Amino acid sequence: MHRREFLVGVGAAALGGLLATACGNAKEVSQATGTTAPPARRGTRKVKLGFIALTDASSVIMAKELGYFAERDLDVDVVKQASWPATRDALLNHQIDGCHGLYTLPASVATGIGGNSSRDLRIAMMLSNNGQAISLSKAYTSVGYGDPTKAKAVLESRDAPSMAMTFPGGTHDLWLRYWLLSTKANLANVKISPVPPAQMVQNMSVGNVDGYCVGEPWGAVAVQQGIGFTHITSQDIWLNHPEKALVVTEKFATDQTETLKDVMAAVLKASTWLDDPANRAKAADTVAPENYINAPAAEIRGRLTGLYDLGGGLGTKDFKGEQMQFHRGGLVNFPRRGHLIWAMSQYVRMGLLKEPPPYQQIADQLILTDLYAEVARAEGVPIPDDDMAPFEIRLDKTTFDPRKPDQEAKRL
Repeated sequence: MHRREFLVGVGAAALGGLLATACGNAKEVSQATGTTAPPARRGTRKVKLGFIALTDASSVIMAKELGYFAERDLDVDVVKQASWPATRDALLNHQIDGCHGLYTLPASVATGIGGNSSRDLRIAMMLSNNGQAISLSKAYTSVGYGDPTKAKAVLESRDAPSMAMTFPGGTHDLWLRYWLLSTKANLANVKISPVPPAQMVQNMSVGNVDGYCVGEPWGAVAVQQGIGFTHITSQDIWLNHPEKALVVTEKFATDQTETLKDVMAAVLKASTWLDDPANRAKAADTVAPENYINAPAAEIRGRLTGLYDLGGGLGTKDFKGEQMQFHRGGLVNFPRRGHLIWAMSQYVRMGLLKEPPPYQQIADQLILTDLYAEVARAEGVPIPDDDMAPFEIRLDKTTFDPRKPDQEAKRL
């Protein structure tokens, strides 16, 4: 089987009661997070935002928990989703207005890889950089950490290695396939399947998969349970790479633009709060419960604060500011067209698309660049000037020029 074939194969009394309840809830949030939350106001504009049980949903969750949505008279329902396909369908069926989503989700759907070629999804802003990982089972411990070429012999020695990612054309699909190509192994027999994030650990524990790429805390959980180890992180592949985005429907962006702008401003405020190192441990305690991530706070806290227990006898690694980031003075949150064009060039390079898509047209249509700039200026957040600037991928030291995507698409 050729490489491309493999890669194709994811009343007053009542009012008084309401006010008392609102203030009481704000006090509880303040006690839980150690912050002084403003008194919650009754939201007059209802919004539904989906999220997946992942640590990088924290800015959306904390905007709710810290009262930042309520500050802007928003009644935001943060709704847990079962999987990325379920999230996609909830968006396209208008069951939710937006979500914490893979930044490549709109492009995957638009190009037909992970959907019906609809261009109804928009990227309003970015939510996170870094913080994903490729975890391998204990049978692969000999490959160690960080050097993909050491995985070559082990991959080729197994009859049919099975790897999992979370959504076809999603970020985890790209990180996994990019890593596999970098091993230089014969990949003809490698199987790649989509698995919901929260089900990754279970699938590895019963031997269904040899490895997977997913967001935290599910890499840390595999280590804690002793079933696998972290071979490489996504920041080792591409430092400060785009990861999750605030993905919204075209209808919401068009019909409720002012509401969306307030949602974005609240998330920006939460993003700034999260990037204060003093708040990271408190955030882990807040997002850990069953209604959110449903994982022990300790397993979220380590990697959120940057100290990784790698497992597999590899010890610990301190990423010292290279772990999951939510703001970085606005560098995280600016949605770059060049980053989306990179993803689409990988679709072609990896055989997920047979022909190049209209790169610039799709990026221009799907990313709400002007809207983000308007919100950022109003909130005093700097706007980067590198929308279409070349950038380097750390793993193989390649430079990508968004104005020349075909060069990357054709690269072996």
